[in-house]
Amino acid sequence: MATTLKEMNLPVEGMTCAACAVRIEKMVGKLDGVQEVQVNLASERAHVVIDPSTSWQAVIERIEKTGYQVPVESLSLQIGGMTCAACSARIEKVVGRLPGVQQIQVNLASEKGQVTIVPGVISQQDVIAAIAKAGYIASLIDDKAQQDRKRQKQLAYQKEQQKFALAVLLVLPLFVQMVLGLFDVRPFLPDWISFLLATPVQFYVGWRFYRGAYHALRGGSANMDVLVVLGTSVAYLYSVFLLVLGSTQTYFDSSALVITLITLGKLLETRAKAKSSAAVEELAKLGAKMAHRQSVDSETFEDVPVESLQIGDIVQVLPGEKIPSDGTILKGSTRVDQSFITGESMPVAKQVGDEVVGASVNQHQAFMMRIDKIGAETMLSQVIRLVDQAQGSKAPVQRLADQISGIFVPIVLGIAVITFLLWGWFAGWSHALFAAVAVLVVACPCSLGLATPTAIMVGTGLGAKKGILIKGGEYLERLHHVQSVIFDKTGTLTVGHPEVSAMWVAEGVDPSWLIQKAASLEQQSEHPLGAAIVRYAKEQGLAFETFEEVRACPGQGIEGKVKGITYAIGHRQWLESKIDETVTAILEDFEKKAFTAVVMTDEERALGVFGIADAIKPEAARTVAALHALGIETWLLTGDQAYTAQAVAQQVGITHVVAQVLPADKATKVAEIQAQGRIVAMVGDGINDAPALAKADIGIGMGTGSAIALEAADIALVNADTLGVVEAILLAKATMRKIHQNLFWAFFYNVLGIPLAAFGILSPIIAGAAMAMSSVSVVSNSLLLQRRYRS
Repeated sequence: MATTLKEMNLPVEGMTCAACAVRIEKMVGKLDGVQEVQVNLASERAHVVIDPSTSWQAVIERIEKTGYQVPVESLSLQIGGMTCAACSARIEKVVGRLPGVQQIQVNLASEKGQVTIVPGVISQQDVIAAIAKAGYIASLIDDKAQQDRKRQKQLAYQKEQQKFALAVLLVLPLFVQMVLGLFDVRPFLPDWISFLLATPVQFYVGWRFYRGAYHALRGGSANMDVLVVLGTSVAYLYSVFLLVLGSTQTYFDSSALVITLITLGKLLETRAKAKSSAAVEELAKLGAKMAHRQSVDSETFEDVPVESLQIGDIVQVLPGEKIPSDGTILKGSTRVDQSFITGESMPVAKQVGDEVVGASVNQHQAFMMRIDKIGAETMLSQVIRLVDQAQGSKAPVQRLADQISGIFVPIVLGIAVITFLLWGWFAGWSHALFAAVAVLVVACPCSLGLATPTAIMVGTGLGAKKGILIKGGEYLERLHHVQSVIFDKTGTLTVGHPEVSAMWVAEGVDPSWLIQKAASLEQQSEHPLGAAIVRYAKEQGLAFETFEEVRACPGQGIEGKVKGITYAIGHRQWLESKIDETVTAILEDFEKKAFTAVVMTDEERALGVFGIADAIKPEAARTVAALHALGIETWLLTGDQAYTAQAVAQQVGITHVVAQVLPADKATKVAEIQAQGRIVAMVGDGINDAPALAKADIGIGMGTGSAIALEAADIALVNADTLGVVEAILLAKATMRKIHQNLFWAFFYNVLGIPLAAFGILSPIIAGAAMAMSSVSVVSNSLLLQRRYRS
């Protein structure tokens, strides 16, 4: 069942506060087949997991019925390979039935197609891949869809700026009159002029609040817009009523100023939110636009859009250019800047056979490469998807804020009614109106809703820049509390490139013969220790034999038969029956030197021992010392012998060692440490250690380049530097500090502001200004994380 679940990461427009997000979660969650729904106010996205019985259309329909919008994208495609009307009809049919495609029109004459899609259900690359699978070639004419959405947002922002400027112009005379009134200066504006100045502010500038309130109430909920509209409308309409009666005591200045100040707050909030979500946009800009693809005749090159590349294409990359996609170097050598993905500024040497990552920069000389991955499968696309999902996620600490946001507005409405009645009974209805409006206006559910997601967006974006890919807010929160870090040895604390450093042969055995036999058997193994012996044999120019009846024993070794004799090579425990005292002494000597000892036997005795060393990473000791300084205990979990494991642990400073653990048993050891009540992080290569990574509270996968298994861990370190573990923990702690600060100020503001307003201490204007600044301050505080955590 789990394999058939569909994940969508939908953009949602029209949300104004945390109550909106909670309402969408509640309404979408009621749909049959919806397994999970998380709505992020800061990133304006909804992460929805559905089973096959539920359609994506039903989810979008429910969101829109609740009063919000899911925007669509229009793609302009150049399509090649069409020969007749049947071709265009086939493309329309194939693409038209893809989930997330709303409309498609293909023009045979112009060889162009217009496709309307729902982003988050389907991607541009999915459409292009479907057309390619149908036998045609498609590429984006430009980044029209993305540019259109960006342009629409900019136009909407500019329109709000213009409305705010108009509001300031209209409110300025009212504000001056109000200030002079504090010094007992008589009003200089007739009430009908105040009415004319306040009305456009109330209903034109403030229309966004009326629209938001209507959608919220129609959906059966109440949000910040309802509070603003109710508070300002009561003040405005009461003032109109007094104007009709001929009274000179009106409140047009209060309603207009509150609308103006809250509009200013929303403008500042939008600007700050855009900065906090800039990480994905910056990553998306990194990709190359064009590629020099080798023509069919293999002699010339043609410049083509990166989107039109297919797996197996041969491309040329010139010095200074970005690598168009993930692939393998076929000809030439160079140095590549991979800082966008690893966080390391030093270029990496690459030669024939090495993998290169798309969007990294060729810094040295031209080379030829084969395209191995395209579209959504590339490293850059995976990173963008991972960061996008992480920024749309929620940390468990947000749950309390969400629960409060869900009941916040009704409670505030109740307090406002009680305030109005009490003040009206004891001090007069004008005073009552003054205090009730202040209560409605000062309350701010927005700050509660933005406290966690904005910090997570900034934190995960910072992590991506440093080569730390965090899958979601819950993992940041868990990492913040981690108490024990378990390291795998090979490839994690060591460089992962073992070499034969010593060898012992039994009496009467020729060393070259032993190496040949061991390498011939090990070449059929994928174990890194076996690969070291194979390389050792190749360096000596030895030929290989073919073994029969080869059998690998995971975590133990490998055996096979040649010329009727069975040979085995592996760990000492597996071959204990053929090891005498002399061999035991050799094994202990090798292991004390931190060599991994591998024994070779025939059917009767041990023929030799290989001492294989894997250099310890230079930063490993600093990593362990830094973790100890943070009060975190360290463990080494390895399948190596106790002597070898202890020697490595001693060199890097690890205090707890568990040796001779089979890969299948590592998860059990992790569980044993968890049973002590400790929160555990497991650091491994993300593939061999998958069970242990999954069992740990936090699985941290390490790797380099495109080889890293992004899906295997909760946090992926693209750079194989172990200091990334410390960086990730420090980032988690810094992010959680910001979240706690934000939540404190959001709660403190509302807990303090609402009673002050209810007791008549805050005027509606001051309340409006405070409400406008509360959400802005929360987002701005999250952005300070960038400055404080800059390295």
